[in-house]
Amino acid sequence: MRIEDLRHSAWRFNERLRFLKERGQFLAEEYEPAVKEIIQRVQKEGDSAIIEYTKRFDGIELTPDTMEVPYEALEEAYDELEEDVKSALEIAHERIRRFHEKQLERSFFVEEEGIILGNKVLPLERVGIYVPGGKAAYPSTVLMNAVPAVVAGVEEVIMVSPKPNKYTLAAAFIAGVSKVYQIGGAQAIAGLAFGTQSLPKVDKIVGPGNIYVALAKKLLYGVVDIDMIAGPSEILIIADGSVDPKWTASDLLSQAEHDELAGAFMITTDEEYAKEVAHWVDKLLEDFPRKEIAQKSIERFGTIFLVEDLYQACEVANHIAPEHLEVLTEDPFSLLPYIKHAGAIFLGKYATEPLGDYVLGPNHTLPTGGTARFFSPLGVYHFLKRSSVIYLSREGFEKVAEPAENIAKAEGLYAHFYAVRVRRE
Repeated sequence: MRIEDLRHSAWRFNERLRFLKERGQFLAEEYEPAVKEIIQRVQKEGDSAIIEYTKRFDGIELTPDTMEVPYEALEEAYDELEEDVKSALEIAHERIRRFHEKQLERSFFVEEEGIILGNKVLPLERVGIYVPGGKAAYPSTVLMNAVPAVVAGVEEVIMVSPKPNKYTLAAAFIAGVSKVYQIGGAQAIAGLAFGTQSLPKVDKIVGPGNIYVALAKKLLYGVVDIDMIAGPSEILIIADGSVDPKWTASDLLSQAEHDELAGAFMITTDEEYAKEVAHWVDKLLEDFPRKEIAQKSIERFGTIFLVEDLYQACEVANHIAPEHLEVLTEDPFSLLPYIKHAGAIFLGKYATEPLGDYVLGPNHTLPTGGTARFFSPLGVYHFLKRSSVIYLSREGFEKVAEPAENIAKAEGLYAHFYAVRVRRE
């Protein structure tokens, strides 16, 4: 791993930081024309375009009648699960559900003399969740994306996934997904956004995917709502040298194995510890099942920053604003007040990030690429909308009419002014 010394040149890392944050973004220009073409064809041709692209990209022969996976197949997949996997998914589902129930919002009303004001909170009617497939199975992604929607009260949860296997189908059954379509890529996102002969139009699309999926969500935002534009996965570890370097190295590799663009970063005050962690990364990679992927990630983006103290470590972490932030120090809670920007914060040597991916409860769909400065983890609040409710009696109207007229006159909007004045007269 590359070691950058910030102890005597604290902010000379801007170029390196820009490189780390922009990894993957250079692909946008290359792929955007193709994604636009897919979107346009799906909008015009519907099912036939989706079927053609599914055959071309995923090698699957579909018809309009076979795009949807029969619901009985979800229940059968659940019944066929190995008992240990079934138990694990049930435990994860229960923990995720309990955590997200705490995020529920309620409608409220406030009343003053002659005025009633309120916020009416309602779930979205129909949402789409995207679950990657093909190279791997992601039942955890099904749970993390579907459970908050179900908790919010969404009527229909539509899942799209290329080549869903028994684990993703079983997870969909456990989570309460309404329908599953065996399609993926930009064509699936476009199909959900516009609706086709077979695919229902949704109000919002959530879930991670490859560059085609990310660009399609970005380009279709406004036609449909989205959660966020997810980029390559990343982990940042703040370490003081008190945790076994082998543990720290294994946590770095837990994200590097996702793909070649994944980011694994560490900030430490201990130069010798930095060298030990780098050594263990190399050693663990020797017999690593996903060595080719992880090694490319580490070689291109793996970085250890040396800093003066843990407070500077927090400053650097806030500039990076990572998806996952682990605090592997003797007193991790003491640093929590200084951490401003991170998708998920893991405190202490036993809070390893993969536990958050699967069973702890908080959502693992998180902002990446520095967007934790303004995006939040996926939650129930993503599946709710709010309407303002306003009632005035004559008494209430008289209290606010004159100031409203004055503002309307200042803005030069006569019809606004007249709509109030006609009631006063």
